Amino acid sequence: MRLRLLLLLTVFALAITVPAYAQDEPETLIVVTHDSFSVTEDLLAQFESEHNIKVEILRSGDAGAMVNQSILTKDNPLGDVLYGVDNTFLSRALDAGLFTPYESSLLSDVPEEFQLDPDYRVTPVDYGDVCLNYDVGYFADNNLPLPESLSDLADPVYKSLLVVENPATSSPGLAFLLSTIAQFGTEADYTYLDYWRDLVANDVYVSDDWSDAYFGQFTAGGGDGTRPLVVSYASSPPFTVDAETGLPTTGSIVADGTCFRQIEFVGILAGTQHEEAARQFIDFMLSVPFQEDMPFQMYVFPVNTQAKLPEEFVQFASIPENPVVFDSAEIDSSREEWIQAWTEVVLR
Repeated sequence: MRLRLLLLLTVFALAITVPAYAQDEPETLIVVTHDSFSVTEDLLAQFESEHNIKVEILRSGDAGAMVNQSILTKDNPLGDVLYGVDNTFLSRALDAGLFTPYESSLLSDVPEEFQLDPDYRVTPVDYGDVCLNYDVGYFADNNLPLPESLSDLADPVYKSLLVVENPATSSPGLAFLLSTIAQFGTEADYTYLDYWRDLVANDVYVSDDWSDAYFGQFTAGGGDGTRPLVVSYASSPPFTVDAETGLPTTGSIVADGTCFRQIEFVGILAGTQHEEAARQFIDFMLSVPFQEDMPFQMYVFPVNTQAKLPEEFVQFASIPENPVVFDSAEIDSSREEWIQAWTEVVLR
């Protein structure tokens, strides 16, 4: 009898000390994102366990395709949270009314330069600079000076050495196009289109996406590429550190006007039935553990100033002092016109 009473008391004690949610089925949260999204599995599992949330990742192509699909389905959204809209597509997403505002308390640790929406419909998560990368060995072996400006790339000394991405299909390609527009303008005697004509004459190669450009055409991408200059990220070199020398096999060129700053955002999709869980996920993305996990997961820099960079990033990733920054509304109003004009000059 005493043993039975003791067992009953133990069961009762457990019932009142275990959180109520632990006895419930986890809440499912669908995160719509681009194909490059990545997070350490254990870190995501910890978030799920702490909040009794099951996170489902819905990858939807590149940033442009993801935003377009989300706009087309906004009356019946594909998920609860959208991550990966960047400043090149931000105005389009905001004008379409995709998001429910949320101001995270962790934004106090995020510099204002990244907080582009004063209404908090989106929250900045990371940033990266689209810059020229080069094959260190190629330039050393050929005693070739590095280009110091965009104009240098049209010099015959760099003929057949550069690979870029198509701005109609690639966000790095669009970022690089915007850098050329910022540098050469659209109305001057020598415009960005004149510059691209010179690049074509210098045998620039255009890939459809970053993967083909970097891993297929770039000489230091691990494939059979023949071009030692590629449009990539300032954060790419840390991923090419040689095990024997301890040095990266690639470098980035961060001269003024040669890099475009991309900022990626997350937002709660309007119409979600899981708004509180979505808020918790946004806080998770801004938390120090997630922010410190990102560099080696997604080749980006954290926006939270409390997050520490991996040592390889401190040593080998360069941050441009004067990157190109475009107003997102200006990009949205002229993007298609600029891309169409570029296509006529470069691809036809």
